[in-house]
This record gives sequence, C-alpha cells and structure tokens, in this order.
Amino acid sequence: VVYTQSEILQREVYLFERLDSPNREPMKHLKAICFLRPTKENVELLVQELRRPKYSVYFIYFSNVISKSDVKALAEADEQEVVAEVQEFYGDYIAVNPHVFSLNLLGCCRGRSWDPAQLTRTTQGLTALLLSLKKCPMIRYQLSSEPAKRLAECVKQVITKEYELFDFRRTEVPPLLLILDRSDDAITPLLNQWTYQAMVHELLGINNNRIDLSRVPGISKDLREVVLSAENDEFYANNMYLNFAEIGTNIKNLMEDFQRRKPKEQQKLESIADMKAFVENYPQFKKMSGTVSKHVTVVGELSRLVAERNLLEVSEVEQELACQSDHSSALQSVRRLLQSPRVSELDAARLVMLYALRYERHSSSGLPALLEELRGRGGTDRYRKLVSAVVEYGGKRVRGSDLFSPKDAVAITKQFLKGLKGIENVYTQHQPLLQETLDQLIKGKLKDSQYPYLGPNTLRDRPQDIIVFLIGGATYEEALAVFNLNRSNPGVRIVLGGTTIHNTRR
Repeated sequence: VVYTQSEILQREVYLFERLDSPNREPMKHLKAICFLRPTKENVELLVQELRRPKYSVYFIYFSNVISKSDVKALAEADEQEVVAEVQEFYGDYIAVNPHVFSLNLLGCCRGRSWDPAQLTRTTQGLTALLLSLKKCPMIRYQLSSEPAKRLAECVKQVITKEYELFDFRRTEVPPLLLILDRSDDAITPLLNQWTYQAMVHELLGINNNRIDLSRVPGISKDLREVVLSAENDEFYANNMYLNFAEIGTNIKNLMEDFQRRKPKEQQKLESIADMKAFVENYPQFKKMSGTVSKHVTVVGELSRLVAERNLLEVSEVEQELACQSDHSSALQSVRRLLQSPRVSELDAARLVMLYALRYERHSSSGLPALLEELRGRGGTDRYRKLVSAVVEYGGKRVRGSDLFSPKDAVAITKQFLKGLKGIENVYTQHQPLLQETLDQLIKGKLKDSQYPYLGPNTLRDRPQDIIVFLIGGATYEEALAVFNLNRSNPGVRIVLGGTTIHNTRR
C-alpha cells in the first residue's frame, strides 16, 4: 500500500522477510530494518530473533507507541548488542487514498457493543493516525451509539496518558475528531456504485490496492491479480472519481494514445542512435502497455458484469428506494426484478434489504411477500436471515439521525427542486448521510445534542481540520463525498477513516 517493490529496491533493500517465517538463513553481511506493530506476538518473535541474530545490525521501527516493559524485554534479549536503534514511527493504519484510511478490521462489534480486542486495535489505529498527522483534537461522537462513546473515551485516555507525544504546536482552531457509527446509515454500503474506484470495489473487491481478476473468463496469467494505486498509476489517479460512462471514453483515448506511441514494428534500427532511442523509450512504453492492458481488462470485466447481472435496471430501483418515497411504485419495481431470472441472488437480496430499511414501518409493507419470493428463488433461508439482520443493525429503532425524511423547510425545498430539475444522472442521485453530517459540521450547525463533545470544552469557531471515523466501516461513495467537500471548501481539510471499507458483500 505504501511502496512498490521497485521503489523499495531503489533504496537498496534487496530482501523481504516476515519475522514469523521459519528457516530464514543467517546472512551476517546484511543489515535488517524491522517495521512492526508493537503487539505481544511481535515483541516475543523479536526477542527470539535477537537471542540468535541472523543479520549484523537491527534498526527497529514500531508503528505505534511501545511500552517500557517491552523495550526492556528487547534490551535484555540483545546480548550480542546488534540493535542500532529503536524508534516509534506512527503508521498503524492503512492509507487508502490521500484522504482515506482503513484499519482492515471486519466485524468490530458483537451486537451493540465492542469486541474488546477490536476496540483496543481501533484505539491504537486512531491514535497512531493522530500522531502521524500531528493532531491533538477535540472529540465529538454520535450520542445514539454506545460504541462511538466508548471509542471516544479510549482515544481520550491515550491522549491524556501520552500527553508528551501529543504536545503539538497549537493551531488557532483546534482539530476535530468526529466518531460516527455505520448503523446510522446502512443504506450506503448496499448500493451499486458508478464511479470507477467504488465500482471496482463493489463488483471485484479491492484489497490493499489489489484486485483479484482470476475469475475473469480467459484472463491471461500476468493479469490474474492487478494493483490499482493512485500513487503510481496516472490513469487511475485521474479517473477514480469519474462516472463509468466517462471512463469508457477515457479508456478509448488511452488506447489510441498508446497505439500512436507504439514503436513501429518495421522500425529499422540502423544507427547506434536509433538503438539508443529505442532502449530509452522502451521502459516507458512497457509501463504504458501494462497500464493499458490492466485498465482495459478491469473496465471490460465491469461492463461484462453490468450486462450479465442487469445492473443498470437493478441500480435504478435501488436509487428509487434510497431517494424517493413512493411506496407502491417501489414495491412494484422490486417485485418485478425479483421475478427476473437475470437478477442474481445477491442483487435480489440487496433490493429486499433496501426495501426493508426504507419501508419497515409502512402500513401496507410488502416485506413478508418479498421474503417469501426471495426464499423461492434461492431455496434457502440464508438471505431471509440477512434481511432481518440488516434491519436489526440499521433499522429505525437504532438510528440516531433521520436517514430519509429531511425535517426542515430548506431541506424539503431542496429535495423538491432537485426533483423538478430532473436528476442529471438517475444512477447517482443518492448522497450518503455523511455528506449532510459533514456539511452541517463545516457550517457550524451540527447539533451538540446529537453529537456532543467529550469533556467540557467546545469549538468556538468552525472546524478546519476534521478527522471523521466510522465504526463498522466506511465506503468509497463516502470517500468521494469527502473528496468533493475538500474541493468545494477551501480552508477545510477532511480525512475519512473506518474500521474497514465496505462493499455489499462485506
């Protein structure tokens, strides 16, 4: 996620090993740089390593705060005095985009309360993030969520205990950490996506920037797994937030540009100068050829899945469920799709989940009939159980905010005008709840009664540095919303994090 193999080779690092891999050969002519999370297991493995060192010198970097007792254990093991330095280098999280991070944790809560090990890990990840960005924030949390309050308290405890580390130069307006709960908006992770990065994650799955294409029909061996990283892929960096239609056009341009630059097959390498030019241009050409074949393959596979799973029609109904409130029309649309053989079982279940979240308390709810139909399709109760689990997780009873109906007149007018104007794009009319929450926060209108501060102090000014963290996972649709908010509010910097990054399957 941070470095490519070739970048790290340029730094003269030639060998990569895991600390826990058995039977590593001793190589006393090499120096070792260790980069580790300061866990019990890692410290224990390091103690074993230092008792019988395989390399000449050790430079040890921990990705988070390490306890004095652990340092002592390492010092006692280092009888041969091979350790040159021990440092804390805060990077205990995964940097996904320039403004998005994840902790790669799935299933952080049991029911409505934290899994204790995951709470510890999340606290460590968040405090490491604050240390690496040099922020000592004020903390606000979602009142309706017990886990949000617990996490806020745990982060505060670490800041208090490690006050020397958090002693940064004060800014005029203190930074703000806002802790939210995914269960307030279970709709966003269930929707099909139409911008490049979000769509790739929804249909293929992105795992630490890697995409598994091994199931693509007729895929060549070198494309079974590809890396999509904005750091070193210019096409991806320029297209990750664009709509699928635009991506198609841009891929075509990329192809044409590539064709133009192709070294002429019949090019005669007559002089030394010709050969030199060819050799100099070849690496760039090869890199470009890799980029082209990768994106053509990915976009080709997305198109195939969209057609095969009838996703344009499915997505239109999803958006209708998420953004409009015409019950009978929505019910008819869902019924129609449930009867279509072209709609996959996952997509059918997703539609029923969205319907259940939207109309769970509607007087003429068609949920029982839809559940029966779902069962008839798959012949199992698996998806039925998932529907009720989703409602239990993010239904009306649980939500602290109003996910669907805007209360005040301004919001209602806005919605009405949006309807009148006709929606520019029927597939992307949905805005995640987070967009509204952050919009209120930036304007200084986010209610203290729903999002209280931890402790007696409150911000007098509008916040400028905002870190927002979603317990239970963020999504790439929210990452796009934050990207747009950063662009349209100069002077405001928002970083979004989550215990994981969701798609529907997750």
